Amino acid sequence: MVGKSAILLLEDGRFFKGTHFGADGEILGEVVFNTGMCGYQEVLTDPSYKHQIVTMAYPMIGNYGINSADIESSKVQVSGFVVKEYSKTHSNYRSNESLSDYLVRHNITGIEGVDTRALTQHIRDKGAMRGIISSIDLDLESLRNKVLASPKMTGMDLVKDVTTQAVYSYTEKSDTTLQAYPHLYEKGQYNVLVYDYGVKHNILRKLNDRGCKLTIIPAHMPMEDALAQYKPDGVFLSNGPGDPAAVIYAINNIKVLLSKDIPTFGICLGHQLLSLAVGGKTYKLKFGHRGVNQPVKNLSTNKVEITSQNHGFCVDSDALPPEVEVTHINLNDQTVEGFRLRSKKVFSVQYHPEASPGPSDSDYLFDDFINLMKNPSPPPL
Repeated sequence: MVGKSAILLLEDGRFFKGTHFGADGEILGEVVFNTGMCGYQEVLTDPSYKHQIVTMAYPMIGNYGINSADIESSKVQVSGFVVKEYSKTHSNYRSNESLSDYLVRHNITGIEGVDTRALTQHIRDKGAMRGIISSIDLDLESLRNKVLASPKMTGMDLVKDVTTQAVYSYTEKSDTTLQAYPHLYEKGQYNVLVYDYGVKHNILRKLNDRGCKLTIIPAHMPMEDALAQYKPDGVFLSNGPGDPAAVIYAINNIKVLLSKDIPTFGICLGHQLLSLAVGGKTYKLKFGHRGVNQPVKNLSTNKVEITSQNHGFCVDSDALPPEVEVTHINLNDQTVEGFRLRSKKVFSVQYHPEASPGPSDSDYLFDDFINLMKNPSPPPL
């Protein structure tokens, strides 16, 4: 459904008029922007975007439609979607349906005709903030009252809304990796426990590609019980949404994990939770890092990786204990993008080496995790 008038209003009173597409309705969330030129389907289904209204900075969205393969979770996770121009015509040999029909099917409201350049600049200047999209209430005062009554992202535990409620296995592999790593498609030889804080499917595929047998478990499952029951060779701490400091049960679980000698790899929220478990701190970035072109420097190799990122919180470099060695930094703002523990087989990164969408510069990190399970001592990253 496309064509009805709609408004996007921010908590500071700035508003943008447009036309609704997707489901008719009204939604609240934190308004953020993503700089990717493509990959909107992966963005829509990434659980790390829970409770967020995502603005795509690229001007035309929807031109290649939606397919059944490029999804990162079982449903659309964003609260709402903002674009400059929604392409009412879509064309791709893999396409199953239009973007608007897909949003209708998942009851997600979008708005097009917005000056996304101006909106992105406003968020960069003022910071990510609460907002509302509505095609059923166009009264500015009414909309702002709703926004101001809505919860802020800081202090929100959103992991409980996206984690699996039951233990399951995941066996799907990456078609593209089969050509580069055909030997990895043998039987799973590494028993890996995945703590699901909102895990993306392509992370699981990358682990499967390398001979892992995955058991995905709820974020709230006690670590002692999980280790005793599944006896993993390694533990993976997944990405996810919300404020890491609010996910107390996950932090306490990781503290238990760190008392053991088990190879551990964390990505995104898993990275932030790991930093809190070792005594560090996290803070909210002004507008976050969301896109597929973030430059990250590997301090061990001095190489620069172009990375895919999606996060609004960050690890405080000044609060990390001596046991922590920073391994990667963001070249745009010098924030921490990766670290390892000096005396344990534990490391993590803030960005998304599995990409989907994005470049594969950091794919080697999955090999590093395999090497940790294969070797008795932690290799240099």
